[in-house]
Amino acid sequence: MEERLQKIMAQSGIGSRRDCEVFIISGRVSVNGVVAVIGQKADPKTDKITVDGKLLKAPEEKIYIALHKPRGVLSAVESEPGDNRQTVRDLLPMEERLYPVGRLDFDSEGLVLMTNDGDLAQRLTHPSHEHEKEYRVLVASHPDDEQLATWRRGVVMEDGYKTLPVEIRIEGAAGKGSWLRIVMKEGRKRQIREIGSLIGLPVARIVRIRIGSLTLGALKPREWRYLSPAEVATLKSGSDEVYRSMPISRPRRYGARKSPGERQTSTHSTWRNGPRQAPVEGQSERPVRRSGPRQAPVEGQSERPPRRSGPRQAPVEGRGERPVRRSGPRQAPIEGRSERPARRSGPRQAPVEGQSERPVRRSGPRQAPVEGRSERPARRSGPRQSSNEKQAERPSSRPRPVSNRSKK
Repeated sequence: MEERLQKIMAQSGIGSRRDCEVFIISGRVSVNGVVAVIGQKADPKTDKITVDGKLLKAPEEKIYIALHKPRGVLSAVESEPGDNRQTVRDLLPMEERLYPVGRLDFDSEGLVLMTNDGDLAQRLTHPSHEHEKEYRVLVASHPDDEQLATWRRGVVMEDGYKTLPVEIRIEGAAGKGSWLRIVMKEGRKRQIREIGSLIGLPVARIVRIRIGSLTLGALKPREWRYLSPAEVATLKSGSDEVYRSMPISRPRRYGARKSPGERQTSTHSTWRNGPRQAPVEGQSERPVRRSGPRQAPVEGQSERPPRRSGPRQAPVEGRGERPVRRSGPRQAPIEGRSERPARRSGPRQAPVEGQSERPVRRSGPRQAPVEGRSERPARRSGPRQSSNEKQAERPSSRPRPVSNRSKK
């Protein structure tokens, strides 16, 4: 298959496409013994391509690596002359020419895609494609609603450029500061830090956790892993939906490199953010806990009624009704249910016809006895009488015997 000459040269590891164009313009490239020109196409399988008289080697195998860039590392292939700072390329023990996709500032950290696939790199980085990038941002204060609304709408930068709208929410507090979750579709240099400074939210830390459908997962700083074929296919499709169930390779930090095919066949799984995707055929499906309102049930699945707060709704036909405890005055009984008398405070009401009357204990002076009831003497208050007075008042039932002394 014929492709542009500079693209074939870049895939062979000579340099970037722009560097290869310079080689072609300077006359250093030949195709089948004829000096090549800009725009010329060739087939690397059938045509003989030479650079400076040396035969061009076959295109390199495509490599895709997810790397957790730590703070204090440059997102570049090589540092500038006189700059001895470490680069992301120094963290990968391999000889192929790899370059970062989605650069991060020197003081920022998080996900960086390392690859030699120029087409994929251009698709993920060009602003016209508007691929999402997700960040966790630590600011030095607690933002108010006005600051968040300004950031969501877009902010006019110092050079007059107005940023695109973003998705932003508060993730949690961290002492005097707050963690924010930001999803944006552009990536100008130091954009997040400059916006935070303009609206009064100084940025202390930035961690990128997602590029398109690729997530950072469980990678720790300086760790890296090969992407699985399913992850690569999702990235090339242009979808920003996170593919949760795909098999991924185990993270690596140091050690000898293994072949991409060997690394990509690993089935270790890593937790990812974002909406859940359809499971891969042949893999077990694990339900994901989601926050927010309950969605409509899927046909064929059992429905579990959600717990709701507020007044009791009308019962669903065919389900048993469970009475609800309510505060306030008792309502009229529902037809067909047994009536249970409620306890009431205050004076006793007239008895309901057909119900047994239960006497009520009342305080105050004793009332006249009810006709037909036995009279029970009431307890009286006052000073206690002596036993002699009680005996004098008590009537004698029989005469008192006379002693013998009185007869004598």
